[in-house]
Amino acid sequence: MNRRWQILLLSAFSLLLLFASGAYAQVAKRLVLKDGSYQLASQWEVTGDRVRYFSTERNEWEEVPSSMIDWQATENFAKERESQRNLELKESEEEEQSEAKTAPLAVAPGLHLPNTGGVYLVDTYNGELQLAELLQSSGEVAHPSGHGILHGPFAPLGSSKSIALKGEHARIQSHVSQPAIYLDIAPDPETQSLPLSERFRIARLEPKKDARVVANLKIAITGKVNQQEFYLPTTAEQLPGGWIRLKPTRPLPPGEYAVVEILGPKTINLYVWDFGVNPSSPENPGVWKSAPEPAPPADNAGGDRQSRPH
Repeated sequence: MNRRWQILLLSAFSLLLLFASGAYAQVAKRLVLKDGSYQLASQWEVTGDRVRYFSTERNEWEEVPSSMIDWQATENFAKERESQRNLELKESEEEEQSEAKTAPLAVAPGLHLPNTGGVYLVDTYNGELQLAELLQSSGEVAHPSGHGILHGPFAPLGSSKSIALKGEHARIQSHVSQPAIYLDIAPDPETQSLPLSERFRIARLEPKKDARVVANLKIAITGKVNQQEFYLPTTAEQLPGGWIRLKPTRPLPPGEYAVVEILGPKTINLYVWDFGVNPSSPENPGVWKSAPEPAPPADNAGGDRQSRPH
């Protein structure tokens, strides 16, 4: 149980005790006397030279001369207690935020994303939710510029080239037409200025002789490179723990696709995360399946509740 819940439970218990004893449902305050002692009171009022207060210790109204009250000390204590209460609440909120960042993100009951990051597609096979990891595939171009990054010009000028992935099909095939994809990867410095909705896109791949084309390049005589990608409308949402959820806005027809990282107006990463959509394909290899959360055993021998690959 975190500190915030402890504070809330203790406060609720205190209020219940006050109700049960017939006292006002207020947190007791200190009415500080000039001799250094104090009275615990839920409220008080000054009438002439007398102070009438409700004692939370004896559950009755009492009076003392107002000349006996150290009003400055009473006010200072109230301010210090409020400041301490705000500090405890802030610490509990920070603790909750820290726990949220380190706790595995759940995509379904019993199905969590790993703390190690990566790129995962949420699939449904035979009615069961599964996580399939998407691995990066290297797109090939006739004259890459190095570091897996595409930025022109390319020679010879006036030519047309393609960025393509080997093979007709991706290793992972989605059995649903509108899969959610979760990404947690180290951001490239060049992408920091890009809006989240533009940093990652889903591209439709074109089949071509035992390969899948990610984008076509048309290089003008001037050396300017124009990329003709096949991007699809998507939504991108920032989630706790550094995860990003990417999802197409409409169902994807059966075919081959890839998640593409955009590095600039005319720059993309040649390493993409490819997948296909094929409802009739067999179960994907190495998927993570939901694990039921067992009741704690009597001998306190903890079990592993984390979803595991199958």
